[in-house]
Amino acid sequence: MELRYDFDEFVNRKGTGCAKWDACEEVFGTADVLPLWVADMDFRSPPEVIEALVRRASEGLFGYTRVSPTVAQAVVDWMAKRHGWKIEPEWIVYTPGVIPGLYFALHACTHPGDSVVFQTPAYPPFFAAVRNTGCQLATSPLRFHNGHYQIDADDLALRFGERTAAFVLCNPHNPVGRVFTREELLAIGDLCQRHEDVVIVSDEIHSDIVFGQNKHIPIASLSDALAQRTITLVSPAKTFNLPGLKASAAIIPNARLRRAFVHATDACGVHGVNLFGLVAMETAYRHGEDWLEDLLAYLEGNLAYLERFLRERIRGISLARPEGTFLAWLDCRELGVDAPALKKFMIEKAKVGLNDGAAFGPGGEGFQRLNFACHRSTLEEALRRIEAAVARY
Repeated sequence: MELRYDFDEFVNRKGTGCAKWDACEEVFGTADVLPLWVADMDFRSPPEVIEALVRRASEGLFGYTRVSPTVAQAVVDWMAKRHGWKIEPEWIVYTPGVIPGLYFALHACTHPGDSVVFQTPAYPPFFAAVRNTGCQLATSPLRFHNGHYQIDADDLALRFGERTAAFVLCNPHNPVGRVFTREELLAIGDLCQRHEDVVIVSDEIHSDIVFGQNKHIPIASLSDALAQRTITLVSPAKTFNLPGLKASAAIIPNARLRRAFVHATDACGVHGVNLFGLVAMETAYRHGEDWLEDLLAYLEGNLAYLERFLRERIRGISLARPEGTFLAWLDCRELGVDAPALKKFMIEKAKVGLNDGAAFGPGGEGFQRLNFACHRSTLEEALRRIEAAVARY
């Protein structure tokens, strides 16, 4: 398949203030690593988005911004076309990112001392958000069997109790890459519905990055009953490489829950979203689909290369193949080193900057998270470094 967009175009991000490349010494203790960690891409955003931002900047006026109804309509149309979910414009509340949205959601539906349930390993800010809102962690491990993660329904049910106020869903899942099936989501929904006051906070930021025959299903789209208890957090940030523009959306069909969410944003002093983020959001959702299709093809090529390289050339490291996201969850347990030594090995011996699995909580020890949304040559170099380090070890 010939791609219309050039994802092999080299973009030098060093010295641009980019966290992924310029914060290596701070994060890893050395600048001498090849960074494949934080979840942004080394590709230019869609040219349509870049052109729209330049046009807006050329106006030279950057005052207080009223969100145009056309932005909401772009979100509505995208959700219908890509995910088969019919939403209403009035359900949308804009936030400066999905993680701020998670905080607002927890403030809206919990009280200090309440319990919040989610599955591990988990994106590290989930742990911080629960603690920082005064709630108690109630984590359930995903079950890892034959290179595939599954929900442990029996264990998950045990985590719900009288003070459970929220269940935080991550779908597609970061870091393990699962795209949960309709049956799995219905089972989660049924469990939440058995507990009357539980709100589902669904982080679906990676919903557009899905591979093969897998299909992302917004949990709120499965029934009106689930929609009425769900806050869905979405963003073009991962899809179109726009995280620095700080614009996301919370989709909240329940009017009472939506008012509580807006009250939480007001209480935190958040009154609006970056105007360039709104321009990028609308443009990406209206004109970025061709770029996204090429991106998915390129990422699948990277994933196939990664999978083949590990299988044929590196003993002791295997891949829990992601169904979605551009994040590879590497199982390094056969190397036979403990978690601190594995982190040190990747930094000092392989000289690659990955996310250490232990930071993702229980079940993350012995794993490393690798971001393969990079130029093929970068991925090749990183894997050669790991291969050489393992061979020496």
